Amino acid sequence: MVKVSGSGKLWYVLSGSRGGARRATLLAELAEEPRNPNRLAADLDIDYSTVRHHLDVLVEHELVETETGDYGSRYVLSAETERNWEEVERIIRTVS
Repeated sequence: MVKVSGSGKLWYVLSGSRGGARRATLLAELAEEPRNPNRLAADLDIDYSTVRHHLDVLVEHELVETETGDYGSRYVLSAETERNWEEVERIIRTVS
């Protein structure tokens, strides 16, 4: 994993690495409503394993977290992502 902090981390994970645009889409969806991977896959018409992969990357970089850690748990934005939401929105507009 590449260690980047602050705004640089957001740009790296959401636009500077392969799959960044997909991760930006997932963050935008989770900002509307916390969801589990199955629901995200169905809502976005994306393969479940693809959703899981991108959620794993977002968790690894501490941009999202699970509510309980149990199977089927919903994913929510991390406090860091919420604090930096204006920057996240700017990145989403750039990669969309």
